[in-house]
This record gives sequence, C-alpha cells and structure tokens, in this order.
Amino acid sequence: MSVALTPSQALRLWQSVSVAEAAGGEPDLSYRQAAILLTVYLDPPPHTVRGLAAKLKVTKPVITRALDTMGSMKLLSRHRDEADRRNVLVRRTVEGALFVERFGDRVIARAAELRA
Repeated sequence: MSVALTPSQALRLWQSVSVAEAAGGEPDLSYRQAAILLTVYLDPPPHTVRGLAAKLKVTKPVITRALDTMGSMKLLSRHRDEADRRNVLVRRTVEGALFVERFGDRVIARAAELRA
C-alpha cells in the first residue's frame, strides 16, 4: 500500500502520533524499542537476538537491553531455541499484540484527523 505524503505532512503525522503516545497511558518506547517491537510483530518469525542485532545494525547487548525492558512490560518474550541452544528466540505475547494493534489504531486515527 502506498500513501502519498509531503515531507511536512509525514512529519506532522509523526508528531501527532508521538504527542498522542506521550500523553496516553501506554508504555513509552524508545525508537529502537519500537523498531524491535514492530519488526517482531510485522515480519515473519522466527526472530533471534542475533538477527535483530543484524537488522538494526547494533550489537547483541543493545538488543538484549531493549528486550529486558520490553520483557518487563510483557510486550515480548525470549526463549532458548531448542533446535540450536546458541540462539535466543524472540516471541510475540498477547499483551504485545494488543499494544501493537492499539498503536496501529492510533496512527490511523491521527492520519484521519490530519486529512480532515
């Protein structure tokens, strides 16, 4: 799906969503945490710490710290890969799925407000 926005419109949408997120009751996520969360929920699994680090071009400890925070929020969970015990799999949670769905709804609402 393609949406035509000017740079100014795109930034206004980003600002509107960011303000709504900051004012809402949902957990605050850093851009890195949001990128990890959306990657896990939008890209097909499996997801590993190693794979996420490569995708975001950061080290594995950076991913681990972000996952520690999001794990405490119950947005994601980690499990040892039984097929290859060296890998740590990152999995979706019910709480995380609801968070991502609500976030998508808020993006749609803000976009509709800006179109009006």
